[in-house]
Amino acid sequence: MGLRSRIIGTGSYLPEKVLSNHDLESMLDTSDEWIRTRTGMSERRVAADDETSSTMGVEAARRALKDAGVKAKELDLILVATGTPDMLFPSTACIIQKEIGAVKAVGFDISAACSGFIYALSVADQYIKTGMYKKILVVGTDLLTRFLDWTDRSSCILFGDGAGAVILSAEDNGDKGILSTHIYSDGTYGGHLYLKGGGSSGRLSHEAIDSKENLLKMQGNATFKIAIRKMVEVVGEALAANGKVISDVDILVPHQANMRIIKAVGEGIGLPPEKVFVNIEKYGNTMAATIPIALDEAVKEGRLNRDDLLLLVAFGGGMTWGSALVSW
Repeated sequence: MGLRSRIIGTGSYLPEKVLSNHDLESMLDTSDEWIRTRTGMSERRVAADDETSSTMGVEAARRALKDAGVKAKELDLILVATGTPDMLFPSTACIIQKEIGAVKAVGFDISAACSGFIYALSVADQYIKTGMYKKILVVGTDLLTRFLDWTDRSSCILFGDGAGAVILSAEDNGDKGILSTHIYSDGTYGGHLYLKGGGSSGRLSHEAIDSKENLLKMQGNATFKIAIRKMVEVVGEALAANGKVISDVDILVPHQANMRIIKAVGEGIGLPPEKVFVNIEKYGNTMAATIPIALDEAVKEGRLNRDDLLLLVAFGGGMTWGSALVSW
Protein backbone atom coordinates (compact mmCIF):
# COMPACT_ATOMS: atom_id res chain seq x y z
CA MET A 1 0.00 0.00 0.00
CA GLY A 2 2.95 2.36 0.58
CA LEU A 3 3.12 5.14 3.10
CA ARG A 4 -0.04 6.77 4.38
CA SER A 5 -0.58 9.88 6.48
CA ARG A 6 -2.35 8.94 9.68
CA ILE A 7 -3.83 11.42 12.15
CA ILE A 8 -2.43 10.31 15.52
CA GLY A 9 -3.34 13.34 17.64
CA THR A 10 -5.77 16.25 17.72
CA GLY A 11 -5.99 19.45 19.75
CA SER A 12 -7.87 22.73 19.82
CA TYR A 13 -7.98 26.07 21.59
CA LEU A 14 -10.78 28.61 22.00
CA PRO A 15 -10.40 32.02 23.67
CA GLU A 16 -12.22 32.48 26.97
CA LYS A 17 -14.34 35.48 25.98
CA VAL A 18 -17.80 34.53 24.73
CA LEU A 19 -19.79 36.90 22.50
CA SER A 20 -23.40 35.77 22.45
CA ASN A 21 -26.23 36.71 20.13
CA HIS A 22 -27.75 38.64 23.03
CA ASP A 23 -24.53 40.63 23.32
CA LEU A 24 -24.81 41.48 19.63
CA GLU A 25 -28.38 42.73 20.16
CA SER A 26 -26.94 45.65 22.12
CA MET A 27 -24.44 46.42 19.34
CA LEU A 28 -26.51 45.96 16.18
CA ASP A 29 -30.02 46.07 14.76
CA THR A 30 -30.41 42.32 15.14
CA SER A 31 -31.83 39.66 17.45
CA ASP A 32 -30.94 36.23 18.78
CA GLU A 33 -33.76 34.72 16.72
CA TRP A 34 -32.66 36.48 13.51
CA ILE A 35 -29.08 35.20 13.88
CA ARG A 36 -29.98 31.65 14.90
CA THR A 37 -32.55 31.28 12.12
CA ARG A 38 -30.13 32.42 9.41
CA THR A 39 -26.84 30.97 10.66
CA GLY A 40 -27.42 28.40 13.42
CA MET A 41 -25.06 30.36 15.67
CA SER A 42 -25.72 31.24 19.32
CA GLU A 43 -22.29 32.47 20.37
CA ARG A 44 -18.70 32.80 19.25
CA ARG A 45 -15.31 33.33 20.91
CA VAL A 46 -13.27 36.53 20.77
CA ALA A 47 -9.52 36.58 21.37
CA ALA A 48 -8.11 38.63 24.22
CA ASP A 49 -5.98 41.68 23.44
CA ASP A 50 -2.75 39.76 24.04
CA GLU A 51 -3.77 36.80 21.88
CA THR A 52 -2.81 36.29 18.23
CA SER A 53 -3.21 33.61 15.60
CA SER A 54 0.14 32.18 16.70
CA THR A 55 -0.62 32.09 20.43
CA MET A 56 -3.87 30.25 19.75
CA GLY A 57 -2.06 27.95 17.33
CA VAL A 58 0.64 27.21 19.90
CA GLU A 59 -1.94 26.05 22.45
CA ALA A 60 -3.73 23.85 19.91
CA ALA A 61 -0.40 22.43 18.76
CA ARG A 62 0.73 21.59 22.29
CA ARG A 63 -2.54 19.78 22.97
CA ALA A 64 -2.28 17.82 19.72
CA LEU A 65 1.32 16.86 20.49
CA LYS A 66 0.30 15.67 23.95
CA ASP A 67 -2.60 13.70 22.52
CA ALA A 68 -0.28 12.04 19.99
CA GLY A 69 2.49 11.36 22.50
CA VAL A 70 4.91 13.17 20.20
CA LYS A 71 7.61 15.64 21.26
CA ALA A 72 7.97 18.90 19.35
CA LYS A 73 11.59 18.10 18.51
CA GLU A 74 10.36 15.04 16.57
CA LEU A 75 8.44 17.20 14.08
CA ASP A 76 9.80 17.48 10.54
CA LEU A 77 7.31 20.03 9.20
CA ILE A 78 4.84 22.62 10.50
CA LEU A 79 2.08 23.82 8.18
CA VAL A 80 -0.16 26.63 9.38
CA ALA A 81 -3.39 27.40 7.56
CA THR A 82 -4.40 30.97 8.34
CA GLY A 83 -5.95 33.97 6.66
CA THR A 84 -5.01 36.20 9.59
CA PRO A 85 -1.28 35.73 10.18
CA ASP A 86 0.43 37.54 13.02
CA MET A 87 2.30 39.61 10.43
CA LEU A 88 3.26 39.49 6.77
CA PHE A 89 6.52 37.83 7.76
CA PRO A 90 7.93 35.89 9.44
CA SER A 91 5.30 33.23 8.90
CA THR A 92 2.98 32.21 11.71
CA ALA A 93 4.44 28.70 11.31
CA CYS A 94 7.91 29.98 12.16
CA ILE A 95 6.58 31.75 15.24
CA ILE A 96 4.82 28.58 16.39
CA GLN A 97 7.96 26.54 15.66
CA LYS A 98 9.96 28.76 18.00
CA GLU A 99 7.38 28.73 20.78
CA ILE A 100 6.92 24.96 20.89
CA GLY A 101 10.61 24.18 20.41
CA ALA A 102 10.32 22.24 17.16
CA VAL A 103 14.02 22.69 16.48
CA LYS A 104 14.31 20.62 13.30
CA ALA A 105 10.97 21.39 11.66
CA VAL A 106 10.51 23.34 8.45
CA GLY A 107 7.60 25.78 8.76
CA PHE A 108 5.45 27.78 6.38
CA ASP A 109 1.93 29.18 6.08
CA ILE A 110 -0.83 28.30 3.64
CA SER A 111 -3.43 30.90 2.67
CA ALA A 112 -6.70 29.43 1.41
CA ALA A 113 -9.16 31.11 3.80
CA CYS A 114 -11.77 28.66 5.14
CA SER A 115 -10.39 25.82 3.00
CA GLY A 116 -6.92 26.31 4.44
CA PHE A 117 -6.87 23.29 6.74
CA ILE A 118 -7.77 20.86 3.94
CA TYR A 119 -5.18 22.53 1.68
CA ALA A 120 -2.55 22.11 4.41
CA LEU A 121 -3.61 18.50 4.99
CA SER A 122 -3.23 17.84 1.27
CA VAL A 123 0.28 19.35 1.18
CA ALA A 124 1.32 17.39 4.27
CA ASP A 125 -0.01 14.19 2.75
CA GLN A 126 2.19 14.64 -0.32
CA TYR A 127 5.32 15.10 1.78
CA ILE A 128 4.57 11.92 3.70
CA LYS A 129 3.73 9.86 0.63
CA THR A 130 7.05 10.78 -0.97
CA GLY A 131 8.90 9.70 2.16
CA MET A 132 10.38 13.15 2.73
CA TYR A 133 8.85 13.74 6.19
CA LYS A 134 7.54 11.42 8.88
CA LYS A 135 5.95 13.67 11.54
CA ILE A 136 3.98 16.76 10.55
CA LEU A 137 2.03 19.32 12.57
CA VAL A 138 -0.91 20.89 10.72
CA VAL A 139 -2.53 23.90 12.39
CA GLY A 140 -5.60 25.87 11.41
CA THR A 141 -5.80 29.19 13.26
CA ASP A 142 -7.65 32.43 12.61
CA LEU A 143 -8.36 35.60 14.53
CA LEU A 144 -10.90 37.33 12.35
CA THR A 145 -12.71 39.45 14.94
CA ARG A 146 -10.07 42.17 14.55
CA PHE A 147 -10.90 42.48 10.85
CA LEU A 148 -14.68 42.73 11.02
CA ASP A 149 -16.94 45.70 10.43
CA TRP A 150 -18.95 45.60 13.66
CA THR A 151 -21.64 47.79 12.08
CA ASP A 152 -22.33 45.26 9.30
CA ARG A 153 -24.71 42.68 10.72
CA SER A 154 -24.55 40.56 7.56
CA SER A 155 -20.92 39.64 8.21
CA CYS A 156 -19.81 40.41 11.77
CA ILE A 157 -22.27 37.97 13.34
CA LEU A 158 -20.72 35.05 11.48
CA PHE A 159 -17.14 34.87 12.68
CA GLY A 160 -15.20 33.92 15.78
CA ASP A 161 -11.61 33.15 16.80
CA GLY A 162 -9.93 29.84 17.52
CA ALA A 163 -7.35 27.24 16.53
CA GLY A 164 -7.16 23.51 15.92
CA ALA A 165 -4.31 21.15 15.13
CA VAL A 166 -3.50 17.59 14.14
CA ILE A 167 -0.35 15.48 14.14
CA LEU A 168 0.23 13.38 11.05
CA SER A 169 2.50 10.36 11.11
CA ALA A 170 3.91 8.37 8.20
CA GLU A 171 2.71 4.82 8.65
CA ASP A 172 2.91 1.76 6.46
CA ASN A 173 -0.01 -0.10 7.95
CA GLY A 174 -2.40 -0.93 5.18
CA ASP A 175 -5.55 1.06 4.61
CA LYS A 176 -5.58 3.42 7.62
CA GLY A 177 -5.01 7.15 7.22
CA ILE A 178 -5.74 9.75 4.55
CA LEU A 179 -7.14 7.97 1.50
CA SER A 180 -7.16 11.04 -0.74
CA THR A 181 -7.46 14.81 -0.81
CA HIS A 182 -9.00 16.97 -3.53
CA ILE A 183 -8.44 20.74 -3.64
CA TYR A 184 -9.58 23.43 -6.07
CA SER A 185 -9.60 27.18 -6.58
CA ASP A 186 -11.24 29.68 -8.92
CA GLY A 187 -9.94 33.22 -8.67
CA THR A 188 -12.76 34.62 -10.81
CA TYR A 189 -14.94 34.50 -7.68
CA GLY A 190 -12.37 36.21 -5.47
CA GLY A 191 -14.40 39.40 -5.18
CA HIS A 192 -17.19 37.58 -3.35
CA LEU A 193 -15.18 37.28 -0.12
CA TYR A 194 -11.93 39.05 0.64
CA LEU A 195 -9.87 40.83 3.28
CA LYS A 196 -7.33 43.44 2.20
CA GLY A 197 -6.05 43.99 5.71
CA GLY A 198 -2.56 45.44 5.44
CA GLY A 199 -1.68 43.74 2.16
CA SER A 200 0.10 45.55 -0.69
CA SER A 201 -3.18 46.32 -2.48
CA GLY A 202 -4.72 47.78 0.64
CA ARG A 203 -2.02 49.74 2.42
CA LEU A 204 -2.99 50.97 5.85
CA SER A 205 -3.71 54.68 5.91
CA HIS A 206 -6.05 57.01 7.78
CA GLU A 207 -8.28 57.10 4.70
CA ALA A 208 -8.37 53.30 4.37
CA ILE A 209 -9.21 52.86 8.04
CA ASP A 210 -11.89 55.55 7.97
CA SER A 211 -13.53 53.96 4.92
CA LYS A 212 -13.12 50.43 6.39
CA GLU A 213 -11.25 49.23 3.30
CA ASN A 214 -9.04 47.08 5.52
CA LEU A 215 -11.96 45.04 6.88
CA LEU A 216 -13.62 41.86 5.58
CA LYS A 217 -15.95 42.20 2.60
CA MET A 218 -18.47 39.55 1.64
CA GLN A 219 -21.24 38.97 -0.85
CA GLY A 220 -23.13 36.43 1.23
CA ASN A 221 -25.83 35.24 -1.17
CA ALA A 222 -23.46 34.63 -4.08
CA THR A 223 -20.98 32.83 -1.82
CA PHE A 224 -23.77 30.69 -0.33
CA LYS A 225 -24.86 29.24 -3.67
CA ILE A 226 -21.37 28.52 -4.97
CA ALA A 227 -20.29 26.97 -1.67
CA ILE A 228 -23.04 24.38 -1.66
CA ARG A 229 -22.53 23.37 -5.28
CA LYS A 230 -18.75 23.04 -5.05
CA MET A 231 -18.75 21.14 -1.77
CA VAL A 232 -21.29 18.63 -3.06
CA GLU A 233 -19.16 18.14 -6.20
CA VAL A 234 -15.88 17.63 -4.33
CA VAL A 235 -17.49 15.16 -1.92
CA GLY A 236 -18.62 13.13 -4.92
CA GLU A 237 -15.10 13.19 -6.30
CA ALA A 238 -13.60 11.98 -3.02
CA LEU A 239 -16.01 9.04 -2.85
CA ALA A 240 -15.57 8.08 -6.50
CA ALA A 241 -11.77 8.22 -6.25
CA ASN A 242 -11.84 5.63 -3.49
CA GLY A 243 -14.62 3.38 -4.73
CA LYS A 244 -16.93 4.46 -1.91
CA VAL A 245 -20.56 5.53 -1.72
CA ILE A 246 -22.12 7.97 0.70
CA SER A 247 -23.56 5.21 2.88
CA ASP A 248 -19.97 4.11 3.63
CA VAL A 249 -19.29 7.43 5.39
CA ASP A 250 -19.58 7.27 9.18
CA ILE A 251 -19.10 10.95 9.92
CA LEU A 252 -18.85 14.19 7.96
CA VAL A 253 -16.94 17.09 9.51
CA PRO A 254 -17.70 20.10 7.31
CA HIS A 255 -16.43 23.64 7.48
CA GLN A 256 -18.68 25.42 9.98
CA ALA A 257 -19.69 28.47 7.93
CA ASN A 258 -23.46 28.57 8.18
CA MET A 259 -25.98 25.99 9.38
CA ARG A 260 -28.06 26.39 6.23
CA ILE A 261 -25.00 25.57 4.10
CA ILE A 262 -24.18 22.54 6.25
CA LYS A 263 -27.74 21.24 5.97
CA ALA A 264 -27.87 21.85 2.23
CA VAL A 265 -24.58 20.00 1.68
CA GLY A 266 -25.78 17.08 3.81
CA GLU A 267 -28.99 16.87 1.82
CA GLY A 268 -27.12 17.31 -1.46
CA ILE A 269 -24.87 14.33 -0.81
CA GLY A 270 -27.60 12.25 0.83
CA LEU A 271 -26.07 11.98 4.29
CA PRO A 272 -28.44 11.86 7.30
CA PRO A 273 -28.07 14.69 9.86
CA GLU A 274 -26.93 12.32 12.62
CA LYS A 275 -23.76 11.62 10.62
CA VAL A 276 -22.86 15.32 10.30
CA PHE A 277 -20.80 16.84 13.10
CA VAL A 278 -21.86 20.39 13.93
CA ASN A 279 -20.56 22.80 16.58
CA ILE A 280 -21.29 26.06 14.80
CA GLU A 281 -23.74 27.12 17.50
CA LYS A 282 -20.87 27.52 19.99
CA TYR A 283 -18.05 29.00 17.92
CA GLY A 284 -19.37 30.45 14.66
CA ASN A 285 -17.06 30.49 11.65
CA THR A 286 -13.41 30.34 12.75
CA MET A 287 -12.21 30.05 9.14
CA ALA A 288 -9.30 27.59 8.76
CA ALA A 289 -9.79 26.48 12.37
CA THR A 290 -13.35 25.16 12.07
CA ILE A 291 -12.54 21.67 10.81
CA PRO A 292 -9.65 20.86 13.19
CA ILE A 293 -11.63 22.24 16.16
CA ALA A 294 -14.66 20.16 15.18
CA LEU A 295 -12.49 17.12 14.54
CA ASP A 296 -10.90 17.42 17.98
CA GLU A 297 -14.33 17.69 19.59
CA ALA A 298 -15.62 14.70 17.62
CA VAL A 299 -12.67 12.63 18.85
CA LYS A 300 -13.05 13.77 22.46
CA GLU A 301 -16.80 13.06 22.39
CA GLY A 302 -16.25 9.53 21.09
CA ARG A 303 -17.92 10.24 17.75
CA LEU A 304 -14.97 8.71 15.86
CA ASN A 305 -14.05 5.07 16.24
CA ARG A 306 -11.38 2.88 14.71
CA ASP A 307 -12.22 1.87 11.12
CA ASP A 308 -14.71 4.75 10.73
CA LEU A 309 -14.73 6.52 7.37
CA LEU A 310 -14.28 10.25 7.97
CA LEU A 311 -15.13 12.86 5.35
CA LEU A 312 -13.89 16.46 5.55
CA VAL A 313 -15.12 19.22 3.24
CA ALA A 314 -14.65 23.00 3.10
CA PHE A 315 -15.19 26.09 1.01
CA GLY A 316 -13.62 29.53 1.38
CA GLY A 317 -12.51 32.82 -0.11
CA GLY A 318 -10.34 32.66 -3.17
CA MET A 319 -12.61 30.97 -4.09
CA THR A 320 -11.20 27.72 -2.73
CA TRP A 321 -12.73 24.38 -1.85
CA GLY A 322 -11.65 20.84 -1.07
CA SER A 323 -12.31 17.50 0.56
CA ALA A 324 -10.41 14.73 2.30
CA LEU A 325 -11.43 11.14 2.92
CA VAL A 326 -9.84 9.46 5.91
CA SER A 327 -9.92 5.90 7.21
CA TRP A 328 -9.75 6.36 10.96
